[in-house]
Amino acid sequence: MRTSVNVLLCLAAVVAIGWSGREIWQVVDGRRQIDEACDGLVPAGRVLALSPAGGTITHRTSDEGMIDLADGPSQDCEIFSSEAGEKYGTDSGERWFFTGAVGVLPSGTPQVADDPLEDLLDPYGGPTYPNQPLGGGIAGVVTDSGVVVQLPCVGGEADGRPVKALWARAELYDPGAPFTENGQLGDHDRNTLAETAVITANNLAGRLGCAGRLPEPPEDVPALPEGPVPASRAEGTCAWYREAGFARDDRYPDQVVESRTDDRAWDERCGLLLSEGRATGLYLSEADDRDLPVTPDRPGEWFVSLHTYSGEDAKNVQLTSTGLDEVPEPATPGEAGRSTEDPVWWASSVCAGEPQIHTMTLGLGYDRVAAPQMEKVFRAYVTDVTDRRDCTGVVFPKTSDFRAL
Repeated sequence: MRTSVNVLLCLAAVVAIGWSGREIWQVVDGRRQIDEACDGLVPAGRVLALSPAGGTITHRTSDEGMIDLADGPSQDCEIFSSEAGEKYGTDSGERWFFTGAVGVLPSGTPQVADDPLEDLLDPYGGPTYPNQPLGGGIAGVVTDSGVVVQLPCVGGEADGRPVKALWARAELYDPGAPFTENGQLGDHDRNTLAETAVITANNLAGRLGCAGRLPEPPEDVPALPEGPVPASRAEGTCAWYREAGFARDDRYPDQVVESRTDDRAWDERCGLLLSEGRATGLYLSEADDRDLPVTPDRPGEWFVSLHTYSGEDAKNVQLTSTGLDEVPEPATPGEAGRSTEDPVWWASSVCAGEPQIHTMTLGLGYDRVAAPQMEKVFRAYVTDVTDRRDCTGVVFPKTSDFRAL
């Protein structure tokens, strides 16, 4: 009996050693795959700690899915996992689950103001989670799928040119139901992505010769609050709207989509929306007197979207996206005005010596009803931001600019 037990224990030990050896090999090879794809910038251990990172790890082998700083400073790497593939039931047995991306500023790519047909709410009727600042003294943004951070770059160079700032993004690719709950990332993945983005940014800073580094991110990154909420409950980037009492008038939005305020945010947003009932009532009262398009038939179709772009992002803002045969409409720092094509307005200011551009976009159709009344809304928004950030040199559009085209 004792001999049989010993044999069984030995066999179990051999199996365990073989299993653990396979697990160790997968981890080692997974690290190698991530380092190879991401040029050693993205911390492989953090990526392997993410919920979908199990089984066999591979990476995309095309130039567009691997980082090579010799080919330029703005690139991404794409990582696949067999465990993610199994949970999604993919035919290939694997799934793209993680993207690490890096870049520098100025990038040459313009920021484009919201389109009048923008969706401020989930277009499929699911919950809407507006982006939130990362906090912790870091210029960072938390989205429903990842984290992006920025870092000033003093003394750095890329492609032989000076770099003003750099950015890094860590993101789960379309995480979906297996790795989210009601559209939200779990606490573990959210915290791990924040660590990954910060470490990646600091690694890139070292490669480019930047003097500064980001501190460690908050230990517990808060979940994103769901929106929209009634205007009477606004307390972040739209708090000024509640305080001014605009929503008491049926011609104005009665809901908000907002974030916490953070003066480090390079793109801060306040979204104002008319609820479905308020939009329909306003349409019916105005349709006979104005040339209105179709009835607003989905939540948030009539909206006011307000943005503030700061620093390098503010130096290259366009009011509308342009095709090959269209002339760009820049929102020039130190000036103000409106688009000649769409219901988009801009103001400008200077904060700590850096430019800021403030934009306002009205939903298609709503501009024909409310453009004149939006002057005081835009002024109240810009005043709130510039007071909060101690900015000067504020320039507003002319009163005559607030009209429907």
